[in-house]
Amino acid sequence: MQIIATIAVAFVAVVHIIISVVEIFLWENPFVHQRLGFTADVAGQVAPIVKNAGLYNSFIAIGLIWGAFAKSDFLSIRVFFLVCVVIAGIFGALTLRKTTLVVQTLPASIALIFVWLAFVQVKG
Repeated sequence: MQIIATIAVAFVAVVHIIISVVEIFLWENPFVHQRLGFTADVAGQVAPIVKNAGLYNSFIAIGLIWGAFAKSDFLSIRVFFLVCVVIAGIFGALTLRKTTLVVQTLPASIALIFVWLAFVQVKG
């Protein structure tokens, strides 16, 4: 179960790496911002905010990678960063798009379940 939990955490990290790349480097590409309902003018205006969010998503990805491969205290690291993703996903769904629940919250929630099952298996 520990391997599955590690893979799930790493998967959530990869999702956040992709989100970071899109937000930091690809936001002003029409394919990206138009899918989210932004015109080129508005996308340009909000680009600094989106790039800042991309930086935060990078930090989340780094924390998840740390938790996935840490040799000690990995449980608390994994739980902390996965809970951050769940909360951010819920907030994003309330303030931006409902699809954030599927892209961020669902994978992080599933990873949390696997992390918990791995912990219970080790303790049991």
